[in-house]
Amino acid sequence: MARNEYQQQLEALRAAVVEMSELVCDRFRRALRALEEGDEKLADAVVTGDHEINDLYLELEQECIDLLALQQPVAGDLRFIAASFKIITDLERIADLATNLGAYARRIDRDRDRHRYPNIDVSHIGIQTIEMVEEAMRAYESDDAARTRSIDAMDDDVDALCERAGEAVVRDLLERERNLDDGILEDVSRTLLTIRDIERVGDHAVNIAARTLYMVENDDELIY
Repeated sequence: MARNEYQQQLEALRAAVVEMSELVCDRFRRALRALEEGDEKLADAVVTGDHEINDLYLELEQECIDLLALQQPVAGDLRFIAASFKIITDLERIADLATNLGAYARRIDRDRDRHRYPNIDVSHIGIQTIEMVEEAMRAYESDDAARTRSIDAMDDDVDALCERAGEAVVRDLLERERNLDDGILEDVSRTLLTIRDIERVGDHAVNIAARTLYMVENDDELIY
């Protein structure tokens, strides 16, 4: 294969990975909106649309495998393809987490939940995590190592927000120890699961940043 055609394939892979990230981030934002607004129809669309991301993931996975098997890349090209393979895996898992949020939104009693935890802004935390993903993908798209190093610090902030939110839920549960019913326990479980899943999105953003830094500078500083 001519070198120009090979480079075009690499750039096409990069563009497709970026496009996948845009679809995933949009899906996650819609899941957050479904939670915030108690929009069951939007939640259903998020849940039932997950197969689109899965199909795209499998398509890009095959492209990575073909490039590795047929072109036998070395050095920078090898790191790029390997990083792309890892990144699409993180993106697919973020889409799964969006599906989780959509499933939680299907069961939510918005008025009850809003009054139970008025100081927990799940949507705000969720937006911060998806902005981390978008920043990490900008680093990937432009080979920008400097951007990747800011993601880890952003994740510390998100972790702290999630920890405080989880503590608030548990504190409320303990204060209601003698007045628990199935509705309260369901709210507690759903809220804690939501916080957990949002925190995991931040972890995937760090993974994307780590793979990008390794891709650009052969530096495994952020890889855990």
